[in-house]
Amino acid sequence: MNLFDLSGKVAVVTGGTRGLGKDMAIGLASAGADVVIIGRQVPEAVVEEVKQEGGKVLGINFDLRNFDQYDELIEQVVSEMGHIDILVNNAGVQKRHPSAEFPKEDWDFVMDINANAVFFMCQKVGKLMLEKGYGKIVNIASLISFQGGINIPAYAASKGAVMQFTKTLSNEWAKHGININCIAPGYMATEMNTALIHDESRNQQILDRIPAGRWGSPEDMKGAVIFLASTASDYINGYTIAVDGGWLGR
Repeated sequence: MNLFDLSGKVAVVTGGTRGLGKDMAIGLASAGADVVIIGRQVPEAVVEEVKQEGGKVLGINFDLRNFDQYDELIEQVVSEMGHIDILVNNAGVQKRHPSAEFPKEDWDFVMDINANAVFFMCQKVGKLMLEKGYGKIVNIASLISFQGGINIPAYAASKGAVMQFTKTLSNEWAKHGININCIAPGYMATEMNTALIHDESRNQQILDRIPAGRWGSPEDMKGAVIFLASTASDYINGYTIAVDGGWLGR
């Protein structure tokens, strides 16, 4: 199973303190990677949980809206971990309002975290990867990269943007040894979807549409992220893998 072995690799996971991000961090560590978790507040308990898989784990408190501090952030990672081989841009936020009333403040917040931060982390870390001719970047898109949703225009715009600029970066960087792809999670039983899960009617509508017959769990993301971070995916470029229980095929 050497195709999936991440021993000696350093993986950076944004938004890795809970939900999908935490389980992807655990998955990467279980495959042998040393892991850096970036979040606004990284609890020591999360660092210790990921450490149980073995390897070195570093937690960094950082607000991804501080775009002018990205160079210092990356310098800290390289100083403490030596290099960056894998970048998982997972941090994401959601705001719900009818489109006719969507506040600019919420629009800017969602776009900054879900799209701008992803692009500029790709840009900054990508420069290091270009220098050494190797790297794996995994951006977290969404089913909403393909669909419009309701009352979530900023989220739809941001996740559509992530899928599209991932293709652009792949067109430029694939020949330099960098694989950049997306994972599009389906309906996942996480804190972001609590309102939908507790809405009995909407919850049943969602379950009726999912061929697998259940909501996804953060653990369902582990296999996909390990695959895209490993040599097993060396000829996959600019693609979006849906981890959705079959939703898009329905």
